Amino acid sequence: QVQLVESGGGLVQTGGSLRLSCAASGRSFSNDAMGWFRQAPGKEREFVAAIRASGATFYLDAVKGRFTISRDNAKDTVALQMNNLKPEDTAIYYCAANRSPTPFIVTLRDKSRYDYWGQGTQVTVSS
Repeated sequence: QVQLVESGGGLVQTGGSLRLSCAASGRSFSNDAMGWFRQAPGKEREFVAAIRASGATFYLDAVKGRFTISRDNAKDTVALQMNNLKPEDTAIYYCAANRSPTPFIVTLRDKSRYDYWGQGTQVTVSS
């Protein structure tokens, strides 16, 4: 079975940190672009961060300098380190895999280009 499973969400105060992890299984994800998206109630799912197989990373402007995406292909895991969290970061966070990434950065930000999704993990930041 092809599966992505997120973990690490929780409740933190403003300024706190969380580390999300995504465990992939069922196929090789080593050549995929991997992304993190988030969705708050009443909002569309939005791009947060992505990492190419090469290790190149891309971020939503609002999280630059605070979030770091990384991957360990040997372990089939992708992580999102979130520091200095703000209430506006509150959302369900999803990891996703894009099997056929293009050279265009815009496609890494497009949720419709991703083929596999995890079930999501809740991140709540209190003020």
